[in-house]
Amino acid sequence: MKEFLGRDFLLDSPAARELYFGYAEKMPIYDFHCHLNPKEIYEDKKYRSLTEVWLGGDHYKWRLLRQLGIDEKYITGDASDEEKFAAYAKTIPYAIGNPIYSWTHLELRRFFGINDVLTPETADKIYNAANEKLEELTARKLIKMSNVTGLCTTDDPVDSLEYHILLKQDDSFDVVVRPSFRPDKAMKIDQATFLPWIEELGKVVGYPIDSFATLKKALLQRAYFFDEVGCVCSDHGLDTFEYLPSTPEECEAIFAKAVAKEPLSACEIEKYKGALLIALGKIYNELGWVQQYHIGALRNNSERMFARLGPDTGYDAINDQNFAPKLSAVLSALDKTGELPKTVLYCLNPRDNETLAALMNCFQGDIPGKIQFGSGWWFNDQKDGMQKQMEALMQVGLISQFVGMLTDSRSFLSYTRHEYFRRILCSKIGALLENGEYPYDIERVGKIIEDICYNNAYRYFAK
Repeated sequence: MKEFLGRDFLLDSPAARELYFGYAEKMPIYDFHCHLNPKEIYEDKKYRSLTEVWLGGDHYKWRLLRQLGIDEKYITGDASDEEKFAAYAKTIPYAIGNPIYSWTHLELRRFFGINDVLTPETADKIYNAANEKLEELTARKLIKMSNVTGLCTTDDPVDSLEYHILLKQDDSFDVVVRPSFRPDKAMKIDQATFLPWIEELGKVVGYPIDSFATLKKALLQRAYFFDEVGCVCSDHGLDTFEYLPSTPEECEAIFAKAVAKEPLSACEIEKYKGALLIALGKIYNELGWVQQYHIGALRNNSERMFARLGPDTGYDAINDQNFAPKLSAVLSALDKTGELPKTVLYCLNPRDNETLAALMNCFQGDIPGKIQFGSGWWFNDQKDGMQKQMEALMQVGLISQFVGMLTDSRSFLSYTRHEYFRRILCSKIGALLENGEYPYDIERVGKIIEDICYNNAYRYFAK
């Protein structure tokens, strides 16, 4: 019987252990996509309790609480920090097999030195010990404890980036904190948020956005501003992938209809979104950025709870749209003119793993691993999801060129997910050596492990 979260956790062979302890464990982290708050980093926020730093904003955990029938008061409501933590302690013993169970205890061990198992009986002891430790832990210290050398937050084109600018000027913190360009609201011409956002963009750039041409001009202007502050990548939440070929005249007419609040057809929406995605890709290529496509979320499924709590509160799921032909058309349009930037493709539905792993190879060239199949994302950043993503990438591509793991999290404690990923990676690769499918050359394979854990991402996102 193996020890719970023991030294060999998830490492199921001698080769896996050699690769992890000899190579993966020591590598730093380059977190190229997260949702951390740059204001909290700049101000080096000190957290009032374990509840605030651990449960606030973490919809992964919120979903588990709801499944156990915990009242919303103890999740996002007005219950005290102590009461919310007690509700989580009541829930976590039932999370057998869920990665959150492992993450919870990894975070307690790595950040707080707490080896106790979280149960209702141990809740008070753990809560008090962690809060005592939090007296000396701040946002920056949590990042440094995780051996992070750089991270990219998620930022709207209208953002002032004031805290990124301040961080760039702050010599006391040597972790590079970069913005990333997330123009999702510009894409959503079919949403009620579109026109208010367009008006806000106009105020930021200093002129009205009254045409598709001025929209592209404004986005280019903002991209250049982001670039000056240190941005090296964009990110798109493409819940559905929409594209139809269009002409500039058609796009202008569609934009004019939207501004006039006239209804748009599905065809017009697809033409607009496809044209804007291609226009943005050209901007990213000009700036030498990486573009990231996160494809396949089905968001805000409960209208009742969306009205009550808003987005990003745990009511999203996996979509099942067929998107390969349209994604291919967008990549091909950029490739045809020599303006396809480095691109990372993520799918939320694991049935699409082989689709992305194969499609990316149709557009490689110029640099190693120019088009990437991104790591298991969101509902797939658990053991089975990571293994399936790695298997698909190995079978039809070069996992040696993989840029590896990212946190995609709002929590400063989520960096233990990199340890979780690295242990799974070493077991997956180690099995090939143990089975005689690859020579037992630990040094050579160890260098590949180091690259996947850090070096590839560091090089890939460099400008």
